[in-house]
Amino acid sequence: MRAGIRAGAAYAVLRTTTAAGLVVALLGTGFEAYAGETTANDQGAAQPDQSTPDTGATSGNGTIGANIRIKQSKSGSGESTTTATSSNANWKPPVCWYEPMYTPEEYEDFMKSAYGGALEPAASYAKKREEEKYHEGDEGLWWQVKFRDDNFTEACPVTTDNWEIWVPPADPQPDPNKLTPEILSELAYNSTKLPAPPVELSPSADRLIVNFGTRVAFKGDFDRVWTTASINYKGVQMAATTIATPVALKVEAGTDDADPQSCTYDLVKGEDGYSVDSGNADCNVTYRRSSGSDTYPFEASITWRVTWTDSADPDGPARQPGLPDGLSTYEQDVTVKEIQSVNR
Repeated sequence: MRAGIRAGAAYAVLRTTTAAGLVVALLGTGFEAYAGETTANDQGAAQPDQSTPDTGATSGNGTIGANIRIKQSKSGSGESTTTATSSNANWKPPVCWYEPMYTPEEYEDFMKSAYGGALEPAASYAKKREEEKYHEGDEGLWWQVKFRDDNFTEACPVTTDNWEIWVPPADPQPDPNKLTPEILSELAYNSTKLPAPPVELSPSADRLIVNFGTRVAFKGDFDRVWTTASINYKGVQMAATTIATPVALKVEAGTDDADPQSCTYDLVKGEDGYSVDSGNADCNVTYRRSSGSDTYPFEASITWRVTWTDSADPDGPARQPGLPDGLSTYEQDVTVKEIQSVNR
């Protein structure tokens, strides 16, 4: 996404009436209501930039929010990649967070240009900040709310009182949504692209035969994949790196009428990365029943153990709380036919 939020997107996530009203009121000013976008020179200007929308969510490299940078290592010899899926269905990446955005002087300029002539409740919000004198002369920065993307699934706790928050150098009571290495690690996890299992079936997927063994070959080797999310803006520097290490390959035949129905291989570290010798394994799949006019959903998945460090160094010490395992999955419909024989 852009380094901020459009008014329509903000309206979707801000479930409180006052916060939604703040955004709507901004539209009446003639100022397109972005949440504090900055220009490429990182000077905290109030005008929107033309940065690429959230490329970290699709490529593993890019930007998130306003000034968070995403960088990912190469994923190994696998040709295709897929976004990491958490093995914990209840785990969710951060919806929003606060980033450092303005000095007091820059914040005053931003407020006057963005809120001039605003309707209520935006007018009251601007007046409140004016009465605070934008913390002019104080040490610290104004931090502003940012959103991960436009697919809001839950409310972000933003109201007309905390669209921006003042953060002094020694913050006695940090806001729970203030950017931290832990939040960066979760954003890095959510941006991670993992190799899909390069599985090859012999015979091919459209030529499988009932009661004939299907060789499942694992064609490729992988190394660990790391993703760093970092920020270096107005003296605020922090980073977090998530490290995904492949540990197991699971194959599922897609039907109860197969022997075995599923099996798991351990991935072993070798000279060229992590790999598995499935050619001589006991887990070649034999289908016992034809798929008829339909197909079976064959699936292979790699489990990745994920850790994180509070720096840009993937070899740094692992930090807590831990992150859930990641999964990368390959799916293919297979056709199983039955050879007809004629008895004379």
